[in-house]
Amino acid sequence: MRKTIASLLFILLAAAISAQENVNLDMIGKIKKEGTDNSKVMEIAFYLTDVSGPRLTGSPGFTTAANWAKNKLTDWGLVNAQLDPWGEFGKSWRQERCYVAMTSPYYQPLIAIPRAWTGSTPGKKEIKRDVVLIKAMDTVELMKYAGKIKDKIVMTWSTTQLKPSFEADGNRYADTTLDKMANARPQGANRGGQGGNRFQGDSATRAAFFARNAVQRKMTEFFLKERPALVLSMNASGNDGTLFVSSGGSYTKDAAEAPANVTLSSDDYLRLQRLVEAGIKVELEADVKTKFFSDDLKGYNVIAEIPGTDPALKDEVVMLGGHLDSWHAATGATDNAAGCSVMMEAVRILKSLGVQPRRTIRIALWSGEEQGLYGSRNYVKNHVADTANGKWVFKEQPKITAYFNLDNGTGKIRGVYMQGNEGVRPIFAKWLEPFSDLGAKTLTINNTGGTDHLSFDRVGVPGFQFIQDEIEYDTRTHHTNMDSYDHLIPEDLKQASVIVASFVYNAAMRDEKLPRKELAQPTTTQRGF
Repeated sequence: MRKTIASLLFILLAAAISAQENVNLDMIGKIKKEGTDNSKVMEIAFYLTDVSGPRLTGSPGFTTAANWAKNKLTDWGLVNAQLDPWGEFGKSWRQERCYVAMTSPYYQPLIAIPRAWTGSTPGKKEIKRDVVLIKAMDTVELMKYAGKIKDKIVMTWSTTQLKPSFEADGNRYADTTLDKMANARPQGANRGGQGGNRFQGDSATRAAFFARNAVQRKMTEFFLKERPALVLSMNASGNDGTLFVSSGGSYTKDAAEAPANVTLSSDDYLRLQRLVEAGIKVELEADVKTKFFSDDLKGYNVIAEIPGTDPALKDEVVMLGGHLDSWHAATGATDNAAGCSVMMEAVRILKSLGVQPRRTIRIALWSGEEQGLYGSRNYVKNHVADTANGKWVFKEQPKITAYFNLDNGTGKIRGVYMQGNEGVRPIFAKWLEPFSDLGAKTLTINNTGGTDHLSFDRVGVPGFQFIQDEIEYDTRTHHTNMDSYDHLIPEDLKQASVIVASFVYNAAMRDEKLPRKELAQPTTTQRGF
């Protein structure tokens, strides 16, 4: 009975809050029109991807994109646009040449991409070597190859078996899935810092996962010591020419340079493995050249503002952002030029309409997200809140009313992950009403992890990630050689830009800051990351 009464009281309270929430439908209509008829979101995406190229943190491509974004935000009339240093990151890196082909038993060019922060093949010309297959399932077996692989081309045994897929690569959320999300119950304490991207699975799965990681670490250390000429890595996550590629070396300033290491397509890798295992001579020709940069070891975020105009509220801030850095196999279109383009388009829309926000609106394009949310985490530490001696030290934290993030690909917005913050439900429900016809109406209490809103949620700032249709994100584009401009969906990005601009506008104009969760006890560890 008590639960029933409590639930009824909450429903009545939510209804009352929703009824009191004022939404300027005239302005929302103008935002819709500007973002639909005069959209620049694909133009922005073009400059961040095709023109800038891959945007590995600290790389020349990242610097090009960051400076272009800063200058463009200034051109639109935002103020205080800057590349804000957040601390030391380490060495930057880029690929400069990659050619790998099988020359025996017959000639066949191979699909190969260098792994980040790995070195070059020796010499100025192509190398030709037989392939050595390392069959080691543990560190004891690995030691049998000590002293035998220097200057060799090596590959390790893979148990992968390719299977045909009978499911579509791309999809949108079904109504039943969205209904399930909307009806989810809170999990755990609804406090700042409780959301996250934690490892899922039973104890046996966890044990197997950590065991594989331990062997992989030992393998990396072994190659660093033994110095093969080229390491071939298996593309374990994808097939049909899609390569999932990330790092194979270290970016820290004093780290030793890892040997040349390329990820091969799964089809090419398994063919080589079968040939070598059958005792057939396999020779490869390879020329892999990469370059490290250590002149500037700092990491930078792009920051710019639309100043607030209300004397009582202008020192308060509404933030929006996404991570500008990417991996290097393509141009990081869906991860996450899409999110950055939407956020830039959102502030462009507001500036083009001459909006005079009561609170300051601040856009942030982060770096170092792919390595551990470094850009946003350090921004929060430097400017928002930090822990010292087991206590919270607040900076701008009390003044930031919300942080809105976009980092789940090119799909249109379907709603908002409330990150355990039940207090925002009636407010966001009202804000989403004008977009129900665009497919955005779902609010879920669920947490979602793995991206920059967690840095704000951890310190008690209401931080939110939008729900987006998955499209091909997990199957084809996330961290792959397919993550290019042509995999963006213009109409979806226009829809997202309009919704983000409206949310930011509403948050900047309302009388009160958004409700906050109870703040968790301070911790020096980055829980949820």
